[in-house]
Amino acid sequence: MEVLPLVALVAGCAIVAGLARRTRVPAPLLLVAAGLAAAYVPGVPPYGLDPHIVLPLLLPPLLYTAAMDSSYLDLRANMRPVALLSVGYVLFATLAVGYAAYLVVPGLSLPVALVLGAVVAPPDAVAATAIARKLGLPNRITTILQGESLVNDATAITAYNVAIAAALGTSAGWAGGIAEFLLASVGGVGVGLLLMVPIHLLRKTLREPLLQNTLSLLIPFVAYAAAERVHASGVLAVVVVALYLGHRNWQVDFATRLQEEAVWKMVAFILESVVFALIGLQLPVVLKGLGQYEGAAAAGYAVAVFAVVVVARFAWVFPATFLPRLSRRIRAREPGTNWKAPTVVGWAGMRGVVSLAIAFSVPVTVPHRNLILFLTFTTVIGTLVVQGLTLPPLIRLLRLPAKDLHAETLAEAQAQSEASRAADERLTELLASPENALPPPLADRLRTVLERRRNAVWERLGEVNAVTGESADDVYRRLAGEMIASEREVFVSLRDARRIDDEMLRVLLRRLDLEEAAAYREESA
Repeated sequence: MEVLPLVALVAGCAIVAGLARRTRVPAPLLLVAAGLAAAYVPGVPPYGLDPHIVLPLLLPPLLYTAAMDSSYLDLRANMRPVALLSVGYVLFATLAVGYAAYLVVPGLSLPVALVLGAVVAPPDAVAATAIARKLGLPNRITTILQGESLVNDATAITAYNVAIAAALGTSAGWAGGIAEFLLASVGGVGVGLLLMVPIHLLRKTLREPLLQNTLSLLIPFVAYAAAERVHASGVLAVVVVALYLGHRNWQVDFATRLQEEAVWKMVAFILESVVFALIGLQLPVVLKGLGQYEGAAAAGYAVAVFAVVVVARFAWVFPATFLPRLSRRIRAREPGTNWKAPTVVGWAGMRGVVSLAIAFSVPVTVPHRNLILFLTFTTVIGTLVVQGLTLPPLIRLLRLPAKDLHAETLAEAQAQSEASRAADERLTELLASPENALPPPLADRLRTVLERRRNAVWERLGEVNAVTGESADDVYRRLAGEMIASEREVFVSLRDARRIDDEMLRVLLRRLDLEEAAAYREESA
């Protein structure tokens, strides 16, 4: 692809995603709609979805950043529901959709129908988790959706490979399919386990943030390529490595963490935006190759497959939620639930770009390839539009318990209080040594900063300003910002008057930036 169309795609996606943040419409839906509209705008070049680019180049960084942001402890605590969805449901959906397509579409063989089932089986939970965070869903539901999205692609790609072998007549039978599945899953996890410790040690050894972040950008591709090299699951290898690194990210120096967070936020924002726009842009490609299936028959097949995809998820989610709870041990270990949580999880089964990328990778020698591509496209668009638009009102209608912000702030304050107490004791111990002697003003400054950190969270629990509605913490940050802005203006005026040079200005501004970052607690995006 030429450079200008690629730049236009990224810029257009960034603009649409930015506008979505000012509306109540989830960004993935607006991006898909923009892609559909742009597909027929005169002058817009065709944007093909090449599976050789999407799977090895776009999927690894998206999985990596999602896994780094996930909680290993929460995922481990919810391993059963996550495994039932990411493995059990994907295999169930492959069989259910495949058999239904075999019955509905004349002339479609069962192996080819199972190829379609494997392609549309994995939900893409990027949109669902974005909506979950925006609406403040309970942490357990968000964790389950995130965990499902991290692993289900590996299950679907393996099921797809087995189905393709059967459709082309090269299958080694059920035993061969099971062996391939075990090789991909166990091998992917094994590669991740082999790589995670050396990579983490290398991250701790490197002291230069730029080098560490360069390594960070390479990690997902290295893990994915290493696993695929031995015919294992690159998806699982990336997830295992990222979960380990995220769990031990505190052992990396602060400069790397700050820089890495900014870099990966930008990468994820661009890739997710481009991915959803590309879904809509595939419409001309899909319709062009439909051929003999044009008309009402193709639309009927699309509606049937979409309906089976939606129903099959509920048919799996509800029994998988309640049947295991017949066990007393599971009831004691896991929190109680009702019908509302599985309803949300069931309706959050939106499909995404991975399904389309797999569909485009179907060999041209497979019968009914164009129909598989069309039905995959309509299923992805249907789930994103129908379920994506109705999920927020459904969540509001069910009135699921939202996050207890007061309890979270209280827990944060208690944690900060314990940490500050330990820091104060350590400071007193250090200052008692002659080698750590400090002038009283500097020692007092250390204690003042510590006290400020301790009190900042408690102040959010206190009363607000009667005039502005701000907490004491808010007022402090606003005043600090005003003071820093005044200093910044003076530094710039001194540079303009040639009393300091640009190099010194950058040093002084960076110092102010760090102070401002310390004054302002991070706001959730």
